[in-house]
Amino acid sequence: MSDSRPDDVRHGVARAQAEEAVRTLLKWAGDDPAREGLLDTPKRVAKAYEDWFSGYALDPDDYMARTFEEVDGYDEMIVLRDIEYESHCEHHMAPIIGKVHVGYLPDGKVVGISKLARVVEAYARRFQVQEKMTAQIAHCIQRALQPRGVGVVVVGTHECMTTRGIHKRGVSMVTSKMLGSFRDDARTRAEFLRFIEVGPGR
Repeated sequence: MSDSRPDDVRHGVARAQAEEAVRTLLKWAGDDPAREGLLDTPKRVAKAYEDWFSGYALDPDDYMARTFEEVDGYDEMIVLRDIEYESHCEHHMAPIIGKVHVGYLPDGKVVGISKLARVVEAYARRFQVQEKMTAQIAHCIQRALQPRGVGVVVVGTHECMTTRGIHKRGVSMVTSKMLGSFRDDARTRAEFLRFIEVGPGR
């Protein structure tokens, strides 16, 4: 028996409606939503969606609101690499799993490193296109800190490519967004890429 709360409405959709949609998909796939093993599946899927797509309830700019200026004149590159993320592609609703590397050249303001990871989470936990997510993260850092430059590199494995369609495993996609000196200065860009060392040799 489902413990759906009829008053749980999100974005104009009641939880009971969401669970019924899952039952419809199960039936469309060829199974019986009423069999024992699937009875609680709609409830579990709805709960999973709360977690997977929690980014819609978050404002990444809020995480970047608290900055620090007492850095004793530090103005060298700051890099946070290997931020793991889980997202879902907006075309097939299949998982995208990978890592994000971010860097910036401060111009008087820095932010706590956990906030950078939270910005990644806020954008990743939505239906996404990797190229768009890469740009969103970079622009968020740029808006908050107004640094001399920002660099973001995202590496992702797309399950829509490995579990359907062409069925190619071991393929990862790399996207980047460079702003300011990361875009205009080849030396700055090279230093950032050297710090993160994206590639199989790492």
